[in-house]
Amino acid sequence: SLLKAIELLESYKVQAIIGPQKSSEAVFISNIGNVTQVPIISFTATSPSLTYNSMSYFVRATLDDSTQVKSIAALVQACGWREVVAVYEDTNYGRGILPYLIDALQEIDVRVPYRSVIPSSATNETIMQELGVLIAMQTRVFIVHMSSTM
Repeated sequence: SLLKAIELLESYKVQAIIGPQKSSEAVFISNIGNVTQVPIISFTATSPSLTYNSMSYFVRATLDDSTQVKSIAALVQACGWREVVAVYEDTNYGRGILPYLIDALQEIDVRVPYRSVIPSSATNETIMQELGVLIAMQTRVFIVHMSSTM
Protein backbone atom coordinates (compact mmCIF):
# COMPACT_ATOMS: atom_id res chain seq x y z
CA SER A 1 0.00 0.00 0.00
CA LEU A 2 2.93 2.36 0.63
CA LEU A 3 4.27 1.92 -2.88
CA LYS A 4 0.78 2.39 -4.33
CA ALA A 5 0.36 5.65 -2.41
CA ILE A 6 3.69 6.96 -3.71
CA GLU A 7 2.73 5.90 -7.24
CA LEU A 8 -0.64 7.66 -6.95
CA LEU A 9 0.99 10.85 -5.71
CA GLU A 10 3.77 10.90 -8.30
CA SER A 11 2.07 9.51 -11.39
CA TYR A 12 -1.58 10.45 -11.15
CA LYS A 13 -1.52 13.73 -9.21
CA VAL A 14 -4.40 12.61 -6.97
CA GLN A 15 -6.25 15.14 -4.80
CA ALA A 16 -6.51 12.89 -1.71
CA ILE A 17 -5.72 9.35 -0.57
CA ILE A 18 -8.15 7.33 1.51
CA GLY A 19 -6.69 4.36 3.12
CA PRO A 20 -3.72 3.65 5.25
CA GLN A 21 -4.89 0.69 7.34
CA LYS A 22 -2.11 0.67 9.93
CA SER A 23 -0.88 3.60 11.96
CA SER A 24 2.71 2.92 10.86
CA GLU A 25 1.64 3.19 7.20
CA ALA A 26 -0.36 6.31 7.96
CA VAL A 27 2.65 8.01 9.56
CA PHE A 28 4.82 7.31 6.52
CA ILE A 29 2.20 8.25 3.94
CA SER A 30 1.17 11.34 5.93
CA ASN A 31 4.73 12.61 5.82
CA ILE A 32 4.54 12.35 2.05
CA GLY A 33 1.10 14.01 2.16
CA ASN A 34 2.57 16.93 4.10
CA VAL A 35 5.31 17.39 1.51
CA THR A 36 2.96 17.08 -1.48
CA GLN A 37 0.06 18.89 0.27
CA VAL A 38 -2.31 16.01 -0.44
CA PRO A 39 -4.79 15.03 2.30
CA ILE A 40 -4.43 11.50 3.65
CA ILE A 41 -7.64 10.10 5.17
CA SER A 42 -7.67 6.98 7.34
CA PHE A 43 -10.63 5.19 8.89
CA THR A 44 -8.47 2.79 10.90
CA ALA A 45 -5.16 4.42 11.91
CA THR A 46 -5.42 4.99 15.66
CA SER A 47 -1.95 5.99 16.88
CA PRO A 48 -2.02 9.07 19.13
CA SER A 49 1.18 10.23 17.40
CA LEU A 50 -0.85 11.05 14.30
CA THR A 51 -1.84 14.58 15.27
CA TYR A 52 -2.88 17.58 13.23
CA ASN A 53 0.04 19.53 14.70
CA SER A 54 2.62 17.21 13.16
CA MET A 55 0.58 15.88 10.22
CA SER A 56 -1.41 18.80 8.88
CA TYR A 57 -2.60 16.80 5.84
CA PHE A 58 -3.68 13.74 7.84
CA VAL A 59 -7.38 13.28 8.58
CA ARG A 60 -8.31 10.59 11.10
CA ALA A 61 -11.87 9.35 10.67
CA THR A 62 -11.87 7.27 13.87
CA LEU A 63 -11.00 7.76 17.52
CA ASP A 64 -7.33 7.45 18.43
CA ASP A 65 -6.01 4.81 20.83
CA SER A 66 -5.73 7.31 23.65
CA THR A 67 -9.54 7.38 23.97
CA GLN A 68 -9.50 3.72 25.02
CA VAL A 69 -7.66 4.52 28.24
CA LYS A 70 -10.61 6.39 29.74
CA SER A 71 -12.74 3.26 29.49
CA ILE A 72 -9.94 1.08 30.82
CA ALA A 73 -9.37 3.41 33.77
CA ALA A 74 -13.11 3.48 34.50
CA LEU A 75 -13.21 -0.32 34.55
CA VAL A 76 -10.17 -0.50 36.84
CA GLN A 77 -11.78 2.03 39.17
CA ALA A 78 -15.18 0.29 39.15
CA CYS A 79 -13.54 -3.01 40.09
CA GLY A 80 -11.60 -1.35 42.89
CA TRP A 81 -8.21 -2.45 41.62
CA ARG A 82 -5.36 -0.42 43.12
CA GLU A 83 -2.47 -1.91 41.15
CA VAL A 84 -2.15 -3.15 37.57
CA VAL A 85 0.61 -4.32 35.26
CA ALA A 86 0.78 -2.99 31.70
CA VAL A 87 1.70 -5.60 29.07
CA TYR A 88 2.35 -4.24 25.59
CA GLU A 89 4.30 -4.94 22.43
CA ASP A 90 7.49 -3.04 21.70
CA THR A 91 6.18 -1.20 18.64
CA ASN A 92 4.89 2.30 17.97
CA TYR A 93 1.40 0.84 18.43
CA GLY A 94 2.24 -0.59 21.84
CA ARG A 95 4.37 2.28 23.09
CA GLY A 96 2.00 4.94 21.74
CA ILE A 97 -0.83 4.31 24.17
CA LEU A 98 1.31 3.80 27.27
CA PRO A 99 1.76 7.44 28.39
CA TYR A 100 -2.00 7.99 28.12
CA LEU A 101 -2.71 4.79 30.03
CA ILE A 102 -0.28 5.62 32.83
CA ASP A 103 -1.69 9.17 33.13
CA ALA A 104 -5.29 7.90 33.27
CA LEU A 105 -4.41 5.36 35.94
CA GLN A 106 -2.47 7.89 38.00
CA GLU A 107 -5.50 10.21 37.95
CA ILE A 108 -7.46 7.53 39.84
CA ASP A 109 -4.55 6.64 42.15
CA VAL A 110 -3.79 3.26 40.59
CA ARG A 111 -0.17 2.12 40.66
CA VAL A 112 1.61 0.47 37.72
CA PRO A 113 4.58 -1.20 39.46
CA TYR A 114 5.76 -3.10 36.38
CA ARG A 115 5.56 -2.74 32.63
CA SER A 116 6.01 -5.85 30.55
CA VAL A 117 7.36 -5.06 27.09
CA ILE A 118 7.09 -7.88 24.55
CA PRO A 119 9.35 -7.52 21.48
CA SER A 120 7.44 -7.81 18.21
CA SER A 121 9.93 -10.52 17.22
CA ALA A 122 9.43 -12.46 20.48
CA THR A 123 9.63 -16.22 20.30
CA ASN A 124 7.33 -18.48 22.29
CA GLU A 125 10.25 -19.05 24.67
CA THR A 126 10.68 -15.30 25.26
CA ILE A 127 6.96 -14.91 25.93
CA MET A 128 6.96 -17.88 28.32
CA GLN A 129 9.89 -16.37 30.24
CA GLU A 130 8.02 -13.09 30.62
CA LEU A 131 4.87 -14.94 31.70
CA GLY A 132 7.00 -16.57 34.41
CA VAL A 133 7.98 -13.10 35.66
CA LEU A 134 4.33 -12.00 35.65
CA ILE A 135 3.12 -15.12 37.49
CA ALA A 136 5.68 -14.50 40.25
CA MET A 137 4.31 -11.00 40.90
CA GLN A 138 1.70 -10.16 43.51
CA THR A 139 -0.24 -8.01 41.06
CA ARG A 140 -3.03 -10.00 39.43
CA VAL A 141 -4.54 -7.39 37.11
CA PHE A 142 -2.94 -7.13 33.68
CA ILE A 143 -3.83 -4.63 30.99
CA VAL A 144 -2.70 -6.12 27.69
CA HIS A 145 -2.32 -3.91 24.60
CA MET A 146 -1.18 -5.94 21.58
CA SER A 147 -1.84 -5.96 17.87
CA SER A 148 -3.87 -8.83 16.48
CA THR A 149 -0.73 -10.34 14.93
CA MET A 150 0.88 -10.89 18.33
